Amino acid sequence: MEDVKLFLEEAEEAMELAAMHLEESLSRIRAGKANVHILDAIRVDSYGSMVPLSNVASLATPDARSITIKPWDKSMFRVIEKAIIDSSVGIMPENNGEVIRLGIPALTEERRRDLTKQCSKEAETAKISVRNARRECIDKLKKSVKNGVPEDVEKDAEEKVQKTHDKYIKRLDEMLDAKNKEIMTV
Repeated sequence: MEDVKLFLEEAEEAMELAAMHLEESLSRIRAGKANVHILDAIRVDSYGSMVPLSNVASLATPDARSITIKPWDKSMFRVIEKAIIDSSVGIMPENNGEVIRLGIPALTEERRRDLTKQCSKEAETAKISVRNARRECIDKLKKSVKNGVPEDVEKDAEEKVQKTHDKYIKRLDEMLDAKNKEIMTV
């Protein structure tokens, strides 16, 4: 009996991880307004090791159309600028000697559609992970019947994992819809 609960907990944990991953992935996609999370993937060389940009500078959004980066060490200006230029952010940094400023351009209609497609791909990847967690749990439950778990307990557990699956798929769809709405809002 304990195995069935364990299988359900493992499946729900995997589904939760998929939802958290989607949330993080969607936060990195820029939606026309300034968001420091678009810089999360950027790594800079600091004293011989590659570290996240947030470890060597303070990041801020003074307004809806710009991000400011204030390095804690003045020698990091060139390294940070180069890392931003080489990244997939697609924004040219402006350096005034005190801070590095990133001006967030308004998105074109075509770019908005591309971003919604990218969001949909991320959401589909997360949904596949949720479906795989459900399938693995059901497979384990079917095998547990051979090891002495009653069939009615197995069927009840299958219904529970299906309900959990449906809940997470709905949650992923809501996250995607919210992000698409944010992107398409001019």
